[in-house]
Amino acid sequence: MTVFVILKFVAVVIFSPIYLIPSIAVAALGGFLGNVYMNGQLSTKRELSNAKAPVLGHFGAAITGIKGTVLYDGLATNTLNLDVLRSNITIIPQVPELLSGTLRQNLDPFAEHDDALLNDALRSAGLFNLQEEGDKTRITLDTEIAGGGANLSVGQRQILALARAIVRRSKLLILDEATSAIDYETDSIIQTSLRTELGKDVTLLTVAHRLQTIMDADKIMVLDAGRIVEFGEPSELLKNEKGLFRALVDESGDREKLYATAMGASAS
Repeated sequence: MTVFVILKFVAVVIFSPIYLIPSIAVAALGGFLGNVYMNGQLSTKRELSNAKAPVLGHFGAAITGIKGTVLYDGLATNTLNLDVLRSNITIIPQVPELLSGTLRQNLDPFAEHDDALLNDALRSAGLFNLQEEGDKTRITLDTEIAGGGANLSVGQRQILALARAIVRRSKLLILDEATSAIDYETDSIIQTSLRTELGKDVTLLTVAHRLQTIMDADKIMVLDAGRIVEFGEPSELLKNEKGLFRALVDESGDREKLYATAMGASAS
């Protein structure tokens, strides 16, 4: 057994230099090609993500990577303290995260507000529209929330995230497909609440595929393959017979309702 081990050791010593140089070459080449692949993959995924992934998923990082200047209340964001900037911006993603604890702690982690205000926020966010008064599974301020909101549906998490944003009163509220998992009726209630509950000094930026969510917006930006193809008031965009936005509205089953909403918003 000892002789066999010695022979193996001698063989390793003799033959290792033969494979050392090729091994180094393969490792270097593999690392280079792997780096090229990862760069190519990242670029492709970002381009493809325009259609399927949340557009503003990396908004915080994007602010510092944009060429030019991004202004917030007339101030360049690259001159502001990052913590202060983040405290004044609320982003609600397509699949929001919740903290482990009671719903009250999720809405008001520092216990700054009373229950009446928190319940008003839940009502404005559409939660009470989804549950009956006597339902034993009804979500209340004392309901325990699992880590990440694992014991809730995506739609319920979106509503609670909206309620948290209403309580927080940020000056810039960004909804990134934030009502995509909610039915049309509840979505209508939420959109109405957002426009009445939020102050006039709050800017609401909505990213959505659902047309009814954005038809009464002040301005609409239409993206196609990651490029801005149209921008303006809904009523003005609908006047363009060859426009992409009008084509989307005309193909919708709620065409008349969408037109009425856009014209009503224009008149108000």
